[in-house]
Amino acid sequence: MKGVRDVFHVAGRELRSYFVSPVAYVVLTGYVVLTGWFFFNLLLQFNRVLSMYEMMRRPDIAMRMNLNEMVMTPLFYNMTVVLLIMIPLITMRLFAEEKKLKTDELLLTSPISVDAIVAGKYLASLTFFVLMLLLTAIFPWILFHYGSPAPELGTILSGYLGLFLLGASFIAVGLFASSITENQIVAAVICFVSLLLFFIIGWPSETVGSTTGKVLEYLSLIEHFNDFSKGLLESRHFVYFLSFILFALFLTKRSIESFRWR
Repeated sequence: MKGVRDVFHVAGRELRSYFVSPVAYVVLTGYVVLTGWFFFNLLLQFNRVLSMYEMMRRPDIAMRMNLNEMVMTPLFYNMTVVLLIMIPLITMRLFAEEKKLKTDELLLTSPISVDAIVAGKYLASLTFFVLMLLLTAIFPWILFHYGSPAPELGTILSGYLGLFLLGASFIAVGLFASSITENQIVAAVICFVSLLLFFIIGWPSETVGSTTGKVLEYLSLIEHFNDFSKGLLESRHFVYFLSFILFALFLTKRSIESFRWR
C-alpha cells in the first residue's frame, strides 16, 4: 500500500506543477485549436462533396458517404501528428527540470522508490494527456448531434482507444528522454526525434526485403494504430503497445538508478 500511496503522491505533485506553469495551458489550447482546425476543414470538405453529389442527383452515392471514413479517421491521423509535437512539451520537464534545479537529489534520497517515482511521473503525464483527449470529445459530439446519418460510435471509441495507447507510448519515450539530460529543450528534441523515427520506420517496408519489411512494419507505432482508427481491435496491437511502454519505463528506471548511485 505504501508503494501505491507514493505513486499517487508523486503523481499529485507533478499534476500540480503542470498547472502552475503556462506550458500546460499553451499545450491544451494549442492541441484543441489545431485538432479543431483539422476537424472543421474535414467537415467542410465532407459537406462540399455531399453537396456536389446531391447537385448531380446521385443520392445513391451521397447515402454511402460515411462520416467515420471521411471525417473521424483522417482526424485521428491528424491528431497523431499533433501529438508528435505536443507530447515532448508535456514530458520534457519531468526529470530534466529536477536535475537542473538539483531537487532530484532530494527526491532520490527520500524513502520513495525509483519505481514509484517513475510510475508517479508517468501517471501524472498520462492523466494530463487524457484531459487533452477529453477536450476533443466535442468533435464527435458535433457529428452525433448534427450529422445525418450519425457516425458509428464503436469506430470512434476504437479510434480514441488507439490514440490513448499511442499517446501513452509517446509519453513513456518522453519520460526516458527527460531522464537522461538536465536540459528541457534537449529532452524535447530527443523525444521528438525518437517518436518521429518510430512513426516513419515502417514507410520503406514495401521497398525492402519481405522479412526486413515486416520487422520495420511491426516496429512502427503508426502501423499498430491504423486498425484502431478503422474500428478493428486485435490483441497483437495491445501486446505491442504494452511492451513498448513497459520497455521505455524500464529504460527510464535504469537511467534514474544509474544517476542515483553515481
